[in-house]
Amino acid sequence: MPKKNDMTFRIEGEAGQGVESGGAGFAKSMARSGLHVFGMQDYMSRIRGGHNYYQVRVAESPLYSHSARVDLLMALLPGTVERHKESVVPGGGIIYDQGFEIDEEDLNARQINAFPVPLFDIAEEAGNKIMANTACFGAAAGLTGFPFEYMARVIRDNFARKGDKVVQANLQAAEKAYEYTSQEYSADFDYKLEAVDAPQRMVISGNEAFCLGALLGGCRFVSAYPMTPSTGIIEWMAGHSHKYDIVTKHTEDELAAILMAIGANFAGVRGMCATSGGGFSLMVESLGLAGMTETPVVIVEAQRPGPSTGMPTRTEQGDLSS
Repeated sequence: MPKKNDMTFRIEGEAGQGVESGGAGFAKSMARSGLHVFGMQDYMSRIRGGHNYYQVRVAESPLYSHSARVDLLMALLPGTVERHKESVVPGGGIIYDQGFEIDEEDLNARQINAFPVPLFDIAEEAGNKIMANTACFGAAAGLTGFPFEYMARVIRDNFARKGDKVVQANLQAAEKAYEYTSQEYSADFDYKLEAVDAPQRMVISGNEAFCLGALLGGCRFVSAYPMTPSTGIIEWMAGHSHKYDIVTKHTEDELAAILMAIGANFAGVRGMCATSGGGFSLMVESLGLAGMTETPVVIVEAQRPGPSTGMPTRTEQGDLSS
């Protein structure tokens, strides 16, 4: 029996393969169709390589968390299937490049549908193998029957600044993969997505939501030393600094970040700084300065799941006791 408008997608690839940007765009296309979405990313502490994933949960009713189950896994790496097959539910599916060596007998025993697709060939025909992520999302949309028009709009918006040639190439990659899975596999997959009669919804991260709140609160100065996972705040503020008349400072360290924020507030400008647990520890003495001079200051302490800068994204909940 078809399962409509209630499922979780997960795509895994290397840093640099567009897993996060593509996943966010895919989530946005579903939000524009009136569905509720909840996105989550898991990434290693490296600029290139490794294995990162982006997960999107979608439903007709509001969502407040991600799900441990995965209904459709998308693999841009050969090892993805082995790493994530335990999370895929019986009746779910896995999209992967047809050149990967996958144990389909094992997947059949787990009641998981295998959907090999020439993702990298489709991307190369469109112009560049780097568009395999776009092809992968197109394949997922075709498999689930999700209207392609919503994907096409987001692709145009996301790549418009790179010129029409890039836009058309990504549209070609997505559409070719969409057609492939809709013709070859769609009848064999029970999960389906349809647009609903509801307002378009915003897809926004926690850091972006904080930035909007800070702007509405009158913030006009932001200083920070980049530290995961707070870096998105200074990036967003810097990217919108001219539009909203904000001064942003990428400081040499966390001490300078808080001292600049204190100085801005002391001079009468509403200012803030952003950091994580290790950086906040370095800022503690400067908090004494703010208290002594009776200067207000806003500090965003974006919690890390790990206890130190050596393990920033993996082990325990060290920041809870900071």
